[in-house]
Amino acid sequence: MAKTKTNTEDYLRMYRQMVRIRSFEDNANQLYLSAKMPGLTHMYSGEEAVAVGICEALKVTDKITSTHRGHGHCVAKGAEFKEMFCELLGKEEGYCRGKGGSMHIADQSNGNLGANAIVGGSMGIATGSAYTAKLLGKDDVTVCFFGDGATAQGLMYEVMNMAALWNLPVIYACENNGYSEYTRTDEIAAGSIIARAEAFGIEAHQVDGQDVLAVNELSEKLVARARKGEGPFFMELMTYRYHGHHVGDINREYYRSKKEERDWKDNRDPITRFRGWLVEQGIASEGEIEAMNAEIKKDAADAVEYALAAKYPDEAEVDMHVYTDVKHALA
Repeated sequence: MAKTKTNTEDYLRMYRQMVRIRSFEDNANQLYLSAKMPGLTHMYSGEEAVAVGICEALKVTDKITSTHRGHGHCVAKGAEFKEMFCELLGKEEGYCRGKGGSMHIADQSNGNLGANAIVGGSMGIATGSAYTAKLLGKDDVTVCFFGDGATAQGLMYEVMNMAALWNLPVIYACENNGYSEYTRTDEIAAGSIIARAEAFGIEAHQVDGQDVLAVNELSEKLVARARKGEGPFFMELMTYRYHGHHVGDINREYYRSKKEERDWKDNRDPITRFRGWLVEQGIASEGEIEAMNAEIKKDAADAVEYALAAKYPDEAEVDMHVYTDVKHALA
C-alpha cells in the first residue's frame, strides 16, 4: 500500500519544485548568454509559485497548455532536467527530439499538451481538451496558462463562451505579471480582468501569485469542483517576471524601474517567502533547505553538461513529424 502523503511532504515537494524551476531558468539564461543555445527564450523566474501551486493540484492525467514563457509549467507538471535542456539545445533526447525548442516543448507523458509561441494560442487547445474529456466521460481537468496580454485576444472570449455553455472542466489561469511585453498591463487591459470571465457567467478569482500556499489552496478547490462538472473557472494570479520580456531584453528602464524590480525580488520573492515559512513552522531547518538547494543546483548543472554532449537528431529526420505521407513520420 502506498504511503499516505503528509502535508509536510507536500510542502517540501512544492518548495523543491519552485527551486527546480528557478535553477532551470538560471542555467537556461547562462546558455543563451554564452551563445550555446540557439534562438531566444523567455524566463519564468519570479512566477514559480503560480505553476507549482496549480500543478500540485493536478493529477498526471490532467492536462495543461503552456505559453512562450513555459519552462516553469513544464517542470511543475513533471518534466525532467535532462530532456528539457536537450530540447533547448536541439538534441534528439529532448521532449520533442530537439525540434520544439524553448517555446514549443510538449510532454505528453505528464499531460503537458505543449507550449505555444502565439499569445493566447493554446486557449482553443485547452478548451478542446476539456471538451474531449467530457465527451469521453473522463474526469480529467485542463488548465490553460496565459499572460495578461492574451486577454486582448478574441479567441479567449470565443472559448470562454463555449466552455460556459457546455460546463467544461477547464480552468483559465491568467498570469498577470504586470507587463504585456514592454507595456504596463493597465495600459493595454481596460477594466477588470476577472470581470471578463464573469461576463460569461464564469466564476472568477484573483489570488496573490507569489504565495504558493494561497495558489495551491484555491487550485485544489477549483480543480475538485471542475472534476465534478462544476467548471469552468477563471483565475487571475498577480505575479512578476524578474527578467525582461525575453533574455535579450536587458535594458528595461525605459518601461520599468530598477527600484520596482528590486522591491519584488527583495520583498515578494515566492521562494524566499515560502522558505521562511517552512523554517518558521519547523518543517525544515535552514541546513536542510541549503542541502536541498545544493542538490538541485548540482542536478541542473549535470543535466546541462549532459545535454551539451548529447547527439543532434540525424539529418534523415528533417521531414519526420512534418509530412504524414512520409512513412517514417508515422513510426
